[in-house]
Amino acid sequence: MSTAAVTDDNRWALISGGVATLLFGIAAVFWPGLTLTVLIYLFSAWVLINGIANIIAGFGAVGRGDSWFLTLILGALETGVGVYLLRHPHVAFHTLILLIGFTLIVAGLVECVVVYFGEKAGSKLASVSYLSGFLGIVAGIIILFANPAHGVAFVWLLGLYAIIVGTLQIASLSDRNSK
Repeated sequence: MSTAAVTDDNRWALISGGVATLLFGIAAVFWPGLTLTVLIYLFSAWVLINGIANIIAGFGAVGRGDSWFLTLILGALETGVGVYLLRHPHVAFHTLILLIGFTLIVAGLVECVVVYFGEKAGSKLASVSYLSGFLGIVAGIIILFANPAHGVAFVWLLGLYAIIVGTLQIASLSDRNSK
């Protein structure tokens, strides 16, 4: 989620995306009997909420910088992945790994690029955005190269990523002076 495109008008949307990220992470880590279909629905809901939040943030940032369109494109991509998975809940595990891995990598790259062109380098929000973007890239790469036989480790990695990033996003966006 692109925290770099925060305005007072869209802060609520980005906080709701952070809450969705945190809840997804908690469910992924602490739900031991999680099935593939349930994981697909949880990931779909999470990526849809993030996509909508990014679309709102992208439109809210129009005219404030050069990178608002990247946030908008990321929101459209995330929304598309979420809709695809909701319409095809019985995708193969390999397809799910590819979609999750590439989504995390693209979201992480966009987060870093948007904050580079949009935020003051020393701000708390910029630091959190860089960290979130970097964690997304790393988690996406690990997920792409993970052995599919290690399904539980895959889910835990995804869940831990979501818990850390969701907590960081909520904390940084809740602070009115973070900009």
